[in-house]
Amino acid sequence: MGFLGFLGTPLGYVLQWMYDLFGSYGWALIVFTIAVRLLSFPLQIGQQKNTARMAAYKPMIDEIQKKYAKDREKQNEELMRLQQEYGYNPTAGCLPMFVNFFVMFGVIEAVYYPLQHILHISRDVLVQIADILGQAYSYTTNTAIIQRVQAGTLPSEAAALLTSEQLASIRDFNVMFLGMDLTVKPELAFNVLLVFPILSVVTMALSNIIMMKSSGQEMQGSMKWMPWMMSLMFVWIAFTVPVAFSLYYTVSNVLMLVTSMITRKMYDPEKMKAQVAAEIEEKKKAKKAKKQVKVVDEKTGEEKLKEVSEAEMNRLRIERARAIDAELYKDERTTPLNAKTGEEESCEK
Repeated sequence: MGFLGFLGTPLGYVLQWMYDLFGSYGWALIVFTIAVRLLSFPLQIGQQKNTARMAAYKPMIDEIQKKYAKDREKQNEELMRLQQEYGYNPTAGCLPMFVNFFVMFGVIEAVYYPLQHILHISRDVLVQIADILGQAYSYTTNTAIIQRVQAGTLPSEAAALLTSEQLASIRDFNVMFLGMDLTVKPELAFNVLLVFPILSVVTMALSNIIMMKSSGQEMQGSMKWMPWMMSLMFVWIAFTVPVAFSLYYTVSNVLMLVTSMITRKMYDPEKMKAQVAAEIEEKKKAKKAKKQVKVVDEKTGEEKLKEVSEAEMNRLRIERARAIDAELYKDERTTPLNAKTGEEESCEK
């Protein structure tokens, strides 16, 4: 899987531990998926909270974008002010998405090469066996070796490259689940291997619908079709990797459906809109509220109390800072020096 291939190694050790515990490749994948979802659930709660809050800011964002449609610089300034003054954060809640992304590609790598990542047989040895079998090393090599060892048809020169412990681990490797060999790639033919690829795509589409409703935001333009385009992309993925991935992805999507409904109950977008609107109103009132500060009368030099707004207070602070700077540096020389002698130049003509 290219630059993400390294993720298969640590996940492979986790899958091996779970396989040793349950004695089934299928159940190891299912329990692994449940564990990942449970561990990432706190992140999903945070994501739902942030997503629901973002929905409350959308009218303000739309207004800024419409008002400054022809002035991108001013538009960015106003969006930045929205972040600073009211807590709007467009990147909040992205972490769960990245976690799911990396776990998914780690699982793809692990199920592509189970002999390498789960049974921990050297890749070099597997490449040599692939040469003997007349194949380029790929996931099909892993499937072929498992099938041949379990059927007792692996060529003797290939078997000689494996230790007796490795041969025993391959022979006992339980890759069957509900009558399916999880190491085989599904094909567009009417057979039992189509069950999980179809379920993975259907559950992904349902998961996308639930997540869009949970966000409280309505997709616009091309973004409206993005979830369905992603589903179509996974149709392709489901038929290019072993069926073990489709099993993982189906279970993951079902759990996502359940957890999305739970987090939506916890942070309902409509309730969050009302809450954020109240927070924004409080901040606006606080900005307009008058505060008492001590100011020095320029004529008499006497201190007196004055009621000022937050904006006026900021202006007074700037003026005070400038006055302090002027007082500190008033005695510093400003007469230019002669570049050659280093002495002060006379300003007289």
